[in-house]
Amino acid sequence: MSKRLPSKRPYRWSAATTVEQERLHRKQRLAAAFRIFARYGFDDGVAGHITARDPEELDHFWVNPFAVPFGRVHVSDLLLINENGEVVEGERPVNRAAFAIHSQVHAARPDVVSAAHSHSLHGLAWSSLGRKLDPITQDACDFYGDHALYEDFNGIVLDLEEGKRIAHALGGTKAVILRNHGLLTVGESVDEAAWWFIRMERCCQVQLLAEAAGSPTLIDDVTARQVHQVEGDAKSGWFTFQPLYDQIVAEQPDLLE
Repeated sequence: MSKRLPSKRPYRWSAATTVEQERLHRKQRLAAAFRIFARYGFDDGVAGHITARDPEELDHFWVNPFAVPFGRVHVSDLLLINENGEVVEGERPVNRAAFAIHSQVHAARPDVVSAAHSHSLHGLAWSSLGRKLDPITQDACDFYGDHALYEDFNGIVLDLEEGKRIAHALGGTKAVILRNHGLLTVGESVDEAAWWFIRMERCCQVQLLAEAAGSPTLIDDVTARQVHQVEGDAKSGWFTFQPLYDQIVAEQPDLLE
């Protein structure tokens, strides 16, 4: 028997009325996000992970299986991981770093449905500077006052205490730059978390290019905040991902299998 979602629920990003429908919706978005990340070149060997909180077991999340290329992830490949890091559903092992980071982010942020982390080229390069992004473009204003910096690097994240420190650094923002490690973004939907990662990676690229050419002109505080209010919210993040989702499903419908 299908379980209906509660009337007061944070599931406003789909038309689902049952737990099963919402679960499938999140898994479809998750598989699509991996295919899109592969298209953008965000895959890097076995590194990188995106998660989606289960709509029923709220301390469980869905994640990509270890060592499966982003460009080959299907809905049926996704793993359900419990609060102890055990694979509840799925046939493959889980990336230990994925559990160490994402379990703590999901635990610290009940509002977060999804978190995305990958070793993208420009995100890695920018993270080595140990700086936040500046408001040098309209796009960068999406993160104005809404991203953090984790200033430590203690090697591969394999223990929960390191995951807790990352979650603490993230705080209530939508993204955190992990020094010498890359980017991590979060959202109320898979769509939002994935889009903020794509946008932030591009902002890192733009600032690296701009600073290589000269001294970028900063957008003033009032304007930057106004832009953030208009296009830096959860709805904008979700909406901007929709064309990417439609395009990848049309071109690679097998991802839904």
